[in-house]
Amino acid sequence: MAFCRLPAWSSQTVRWFPKAAISCLPWEAAMAFPHLQQPSFLLASLKADSINKPFAQRCQDLVKVIEDFPAKELHAIFPWLVESIFGSLDGVLVGWNLRCLQGRVNPVEYSIAMEFLDPSGPMMKLVYKLQAEDYNFDFPVSCLPGPVKASIQENVLPDSPLYHNKVQFPPTGGLGLNLALNPFEYYMFYFALSLISQKPMPMSFHVRTSDCAYFILVDRYLSWFLPTEGSVPPPLCSSPGGSSPSPAPRTPAMPFASYGLHTSLLKRHISHQTSVNADPASHEIWRSETLLQVFVEMWLHHYSLEMYQKMQSPHAKESFMPTEEHVLVVRLLLKHLHAFANSLKPDQASPSAHSHATSPLEEFKRAAVPRFVQQKLYVFLQHCFGHWPLDASFRAVLEMWLSYLQPWRYAPEKQAQGSDSQPRCVSERWAPFIQENLLMYTKLFVSFLNRALRTDLVSPKNALMVFRVAKVFAQPNLTEMIQKGEQLFLEPELIIPHRQHRLFTATSSFLSPWPPVVTDASFKVKSHVYSLEGQDCKYTPMFGPEVRTLVLRLAQLITQAKQTAKSISDQCVESPTGRSFLSWLGFGSTDTNSWYPANDPDEMGQDSIRKTDEYLEKALEYLRQIFRLSEAQLAQLTLALGNARDENGKQQLPDCIVGEEGLILTPLGRYQIINGLRRFEIEYQGDLELQPIRSYEITSLVRALFRLSSAINRRCAGQMAALCSRNDFLGSFCRYHLTEPALSNRHLLSPVGRRQVTTPARGPRLSLRFLGSYRTLLLLLMAFFVASLFCIGPLPCSLLLVLGYILYAIAMTLLTERGKLHQL
Repeated sequence: MAFCRLPAWSSQTVRWFPKAAISCLPWEAAMAFPHLQQPSFLLASLKADSINKPFAQRCQDLVKVIEDFPAKELHAIFPWLVESIFGSLDGVLVGWNLRCLQGRVNPVEYSIAMEFLDPSGPMMKLVYKLQAEDYNFDFPVSCLPGPVKASIQENVLPDSPLYHNKVQFPPTGGLGLNLALNPFEYYMFYFALSLISQKPMPMSFHVRTSDCAYFILVDRYLSWFLPTEGSVPPPLCSSPGGSSPSPAPRTPAMPFASYGLHTSLLKRHISHQTSVNADPASHEIWRSETLLQVFVEMWLHHYSLEMYQKMQSPHAKESFMPTEEHVLVVRLLLKHLHAFANSLKPDQASPSAHSHATSPLEEFKRAAVPRFVQQKLYVFLQHCFGHWPLDASFRAVLEMWLSYLQPWRYAPEKQAQGSDSQPRCVSERWAPFIQENLLMYTKLFVSFLNRALRTDLVSPKNALMVFRVAKVFAQPNLTEMIQKGEQLFLEPELIIPHRQHRLFTATSSFLSPWPPVVTDASFKVKSHVYSLEGQDCKYTPMFGPEVRTLVLRLAQLITQAKQTAKSISDQCVESPTGRSFLSWLGFGSTDTNSWYPANDPDEMGQDSIRKTDEYLEKALEYLRQIFRLSEAQLAQLTLALGNARDENGKQQLPDCIVGEEGLILTPLGRYQIINGLRRFEIEYQGDLELQPIRSYEITSLVRALFRLSSAINRRCAGQMAALCSRNDFLGSFCRYHLTEPALSNRHLLSPVGRRQVTTPARGPRLSLRFLGSYRTLLLLLMAFFVASLFCIGPLPCSLLLVLGYILYAIAMTLLTERGKLHQL
C-alpha cells in the first residue's frame, strides 16, 4: 500500500497515513468530486473538525488544505481561520489563547502553534497565496481604537496612511462601516488587536509574559519584517511547482524614498507614482511598513492628540486602560525599533546621506521612530503616568519609558563598561535624538516626580523605581544634552521674519520645504514641542526653579523614608510572636499605631529594608549629581524634616495648616499618614465602661460583669457617694477605687492648642470590667498554680491575694493624695 507523508513543519506531530485513508477526508472529497466544490463545504468541514479532532490533527489538516486548495477556495475560510486562531474581536472567543500558551506547560501545542504561525510557516503562506490574487476582506471600524473609530465615523480620514482608500461605506440597509483590507493587513489587524480585545487573565493565573507564544511571535515578526541585518526576506513559495508573484499591496502606502521631512504632499504623491513602479524593492518593503503601522495604531493610538492638547490630559471618556502585558509588548516593540534604526551604517545615518540614493529599507529605518511612533507614544505615556495606579505594577510603564529614552543601549557599537563599573558616557551622536524627543525626557520626568511624591518610598519596589530613573538620567553627558535641548527651545527667534509666522504643526514640515540653512537644531526642537503640546503651550524647564523645588521635596521624602525604614528595622529585631504575646498579656504596647500598617508585611523583612536603604541612598546621590545639589542643601533638608521629638517624647503631628474648620492636611501630611511616618494621637474620649470590647477581653464575661456592676451602682449609689465625700483616709481610699482619676486630665479632641477641658463629673461607681480580661484571669490561674506548689489551698490563696491587693491599694492611695498636695 502506498503511503504519503504530511509536511514536516512540526517534527513532533508527523504521522503516516495511507493515501486511501487520506482521500476519505472531507476536504479530499471536495477535490475529487467537482460537484462538491462549494465554498461553504470546505468551511463546514473545517468547522466540524475543529470540534471533533485534536489540536495537532487539525493543524495537519490545515497544512494540507493550504497547500492543495486554490486561492479561490481558501478565500472563503480565511476570515474564519484567523478568528479561530486569534479569537473574536469582542473577546468572547479566545481562539488558541496564545497569550497563555507556554512551552513549559504545553510543549506539544506550543511547538505546533509556533511553527504554524511562524513568518515562514503555513499560515503566512496562506496570506501570500491570497495576496497574489488581490483579495480583500472587510474589517469592522467599530473594533478599531477609539480615536480612529471616532474620526472615521465623523467622516474624517485619520492621518495614518494605513486607512487611506480603505473605508467602505455600507450599502443601503447595511450596518456599520468597514475597512477593505488585503490578506496581510487583515491578518496583522487581528493579530495586534488580540492583545487588547481578549479579556485580561485572572489574578490567580500567573503567566510570565515573555514566555508566552504571543510575546515570542511578536518578537519573531519584528525580527523578520524589520531586520537589523540584511533585507526583508521575500514572500515564500506558496505552490509546489514554483513561486508566486511578489504580492504588492492593492493601494501601497507612503513611498519609502519620500520619508524626508522636506518633501511636500504633492511631491510625495508624484514620487510615489513613479517609485512604486521603478523600484522593485518597494514592492517588498511595504510589509515592513504595514506591520509597524498596524502595531502602532492598535497598541498606542488609544488617546487623541487633539484632546490631550485641549485638556493637558486624555479626556475622561477615553477610558481605555492598558494592561501590564500590553505595556510589556509595547516595550518589546520599542526596543526592536531602536535596534532596527541603529542598524544603519554611520555613513547612512548621517544627514548628508539623505541627498544620496538610498534603498527604501534604509529610508524606512531612518524614519520609522519619528514618523510613526513618537507622537502616539508620547500621548500614551502621558496617560499612563497620569492614570496608572500608584503601585508596583507601574514598573512596566517605567521600563518602557526608560527603554525609549536610551537608544544607545541598542546600538551595535555599544561600549563596554569600565572595570570600575562606572556608567559609560552618552555620545554626542545622540544629541539630535534627545533634542527631537525633548518632552519625553523633561515633561515625563516631571510627571514621574509627581508620582514619586505620592508613593510609599519605604517599599523596596517603589524605591527601586526612583533609583532606576535617577540612575538613567545621571548618565554622564546626558544632563548636559538635555539642557542644551531646552536652551534651543527657549532661545528667541531673531532671524528671518517670516519664520515667526510659521505654524509648528505635526505636518508643517511636509507642507512647505525649507532651505537647508533655516532648518537648524532650534527649529527641530520647537517643532517637536509645539507639535505635541500646541502652539500656546507653557513649557516648564526641567532644570528650572519649579522642578528643582519638586526634586528637593523628593530628596526630603527619600531622607524621611530612610529613617522610617531604619525604625522599622529596629522593630523587626523584636520577634513579632513575642511582641504579640506580651501585648496579649498586657505588658507590651497595645498602641495599634506604633506599627506601619500601610506597608506590605511581606516587604518588611531585613533584606527588603536593606535594599530599600541602598536604593534610596543611591537615588539621592544620583539626584544630587543631576541637579547639582550641595551637601549643605541636603543637610538642611534633614534638619527641616520635622522628624524631631517634642518635649513629651512623642512624634510631631503630620504636616498640616490651620483652617477655619480646624486642621487641613497638606500633601506632605497625607504622605506622612499613609506611610506611617507621623500620626495624630487618638485616645478614647467617652465612657470607659462603654468603650468597644477589646480583642484581649472575653465578650460574654465583659457584658455579664457590666450588668452586675450597673446593678450594684444603682442600688448603692448613695452609700458610695457618702463614702467618697469624706475627707479622711477612708474617703481617699474609696475615691481611688470608685472614681476615674484621669477624667479631669482629658484633652480636647482637636490637637490645636492642646488645652485641658473639664468634663461633667460622673458619680462614684464600681467597675468590674478588669475581671473580663484574659490577662487578669491568666494571672489568677498562675497565682493559684504557684500556691498549689507550696501546698496552699484555693481559699487561703484567695485571702492572700485580697490582702496583697489591700496593701497595694493603700500605698497607691497615699501616693495619689501626696501628688495632689504637690499640685496645689
